[in-house]
Amino acid sequence: MADAMRYAGQALVLALLAVAIGFFASRPTLEYFPVDAAQIKLSFAHGSQRVAECRRLSVEEIARLPAKDRRPNTCARERVPIRVQLLLDGRPIYDEVLQPTGLARDGPARVYRKFQVPPGRHEITARLRDSGRTEGFDHERKLEVELKPLQNLAVDYKSDHGTFDFR
Repeated sequence: MADAMRYAGQALVLALLAVAIGFFASRPTLEYFPVDAAQIKLSFAHGSQRVAECRRLSVEEIARLPAKDRRPNTCARERVPIRVQLLLDGRPIYDEVLQPTGLARDGPARVYRKFQVPPGRHEITARLRDSGRTEGFDHERKLEVELKPLQNLAVDYKSDHGTFDFR
C-alpha cells in the first residue's frame, strides 16, 4: 500500500511538472516580426578601389629591395570608403559611408541591415560608390517589386559582376 501511494505521488508530481512545462513553453507568445509587414535585408562585403594607384618601380628601387621582396610594382594597401544608399520609392532608408576593415584599412567594407517596410508595390534602388570620386555612384540598380506580408527581400552586391542582386 505504501509503495502504491509513493508511485501515485510521483506520478502526480510528474504530471503537474509536465503541465507546467507545456504551459510555459507556449506562453508568453512572442511575435518576432509583425504579420502585416515585409522586410528588406541589405547584406554584403565588398573591397573598394585602392587609395593610390600601383606604381612601377625603377631598376634602382628594385635592386635596393631584399631579394625575396623584389617585384616590378608597389601598391598601397589602403582602400577608399564605400558609400551605400538604399532607396524605397525614391526616399532613402539607408545612406552610409562604410570604412574598410583591417588594421591597414585594406579589407572589405561590410554591411548587414534589416528594414521593416509596408507590403505592396515598391520601387527599390540600390546604389554604391567604391571609387575615389566624390559625387555620384559607380553602381546602381532599380527593381519594381510587389512585397507580400512577411516576405523577405535580400539585397546583395556581387563584386564579381559589379551589380546588385535582389532575391
